Parts: sequence; structure tokens; C-alpha cells
Amino acid sequence: MRISISLGGSLLTRNHGTESYLKYASVLRRLKEKGHKIVVVCGGGKPAREYISAARQMGASKGIQDRLGIMATHMNALLLIAALSEDADPHVHRRADEIKRHLDDLILVGGGHLPSSSTDYRAVLFAKAMEADLIVNATDYGGIFDKDPRRHLDARKYRCLTYRLLEEIVRNRFTQTPGDYGLFDLKATRLAAFHHIPIVFVDGTDPDEIIRAVEGGHSGTQVCDCGVF
Repeated sequence: MRISISLGGSLLTRNHGTESYLKYASVLRRLKEKGHKIVVVCGGGKPAREYISAARQMGASKGIQDRLGIMATHMNALLLIAALSEDADPHVHRRADEIKRHLDDLILVGGGHLPSSSTDYRAVLFAKAMEADLIVNATDYGGIFDKDPRRHLDARKYRCLTYRLLEEIVRNRFTQTPGDYGLFDLKATRLAAFHHIPIVFVDGTDPDEIIRAVEGGHSGTQVCDCGVF
């Protein structure tokens, strides 16, 4: 399979050390060894939010805030490349045309590129470029729910839903700002829907859920041209 992975920066930066990068590198390496072609785009995580918050307090424009977030994604990407060692292309990829040229037996790692554009959107652009079979969105959210599970104990997780419903959830429940695009970038949702690329949302705090998203048995949510259940 050809897989584009949007890897939440909060997963990579949660332990303030190398442990998380090595864990996710191990999972990506296992997928590569099974013959899958992989592109992974790293989010910025807590460092990005802290720098963006500092810039906002000083009255910086959204453009500057976005650029700080982009730089944080590149730092995370470089650390993941270091953890992957010879299994990764050493370049941090930003553009879809780079993916077309470099997709081979190495894992490609990317980060942000343009202001007003999230790493989720970059992962979908890369998926389109590589003709991906699947997009995996790995964060600490664990799937898509009918309401915020952190505030409502009776929140129900969807096993499968349509792109249209995902767009409604993102538009109605999340404010998209530099460093915080909520559940998923609205532009990324629309682009994935246009090209009919399935997305699986998983709880990335368990790195093996990324493998299960690809091979089956995950406990997250799949978004595709299916019914809602």
C-alpha cells in the first residue's frame, strides 16, 4: 500500500526527549519492511504552540505565527529522520512534486510549507501526489466522536462516516488557527473528499494503532464514501 501519515506533533514532543521519536520510527520501519510506501508529515506540537502564543502576545501577524509553527514541524521532522536513520530520506519534504520524484524504498518525512496551511493539508497533498491508498491521521484524540469526549462522558465514537459529516464536525466544533487546526484541517478534508482518499483517525498514543490502521483492527474512525455508523 501507499500511505500518507499525518503524525501529530503532540505525540512526538510529549516526553521531552528521544523516546517518542524512536517509538514512531520503529512503527514506520515495520511498515516499510512489509513493503508499504510511506510518507509521514510531522506536526509542530507543544513547541509550535508555545512559540505561536509568544508571537501572538507580542502582536505578531498570523503570517509570522504560521512561520514559527512551520519551523517547529521541520525540527520534529529532522528528529524523526534522525531516529529512522538509513531508513529515511535525509531531506525534509515540503512540496508534492518532491514526493513524486523521491518515492522509493526510503521513508519520506515532511513538515509544513506555506502559511495558512496545516500539516494535515500537506499530508493530503502528498497522498494525492503519491496516489495513496490511505491517509492515517494519528493524534491523541483517538477518533471522531459525536461530541467532545473530554467534556461528555457519553460521547459516541463513529466507526465510519462520510467526508461530508467530517466537514460539518470540523466546521461547527473547531476553530482553525495557526498551531491549532482542531480535529482536522477543513481544507484537507475537502481535498481528501474530492480525490476519494480514505482517512483513518487513530489514537496515536498507542503507536501500534498506526499499523492497525493500515492492516486492520484499529479502534479509530474511518472516513470515506460510506454510511455513518
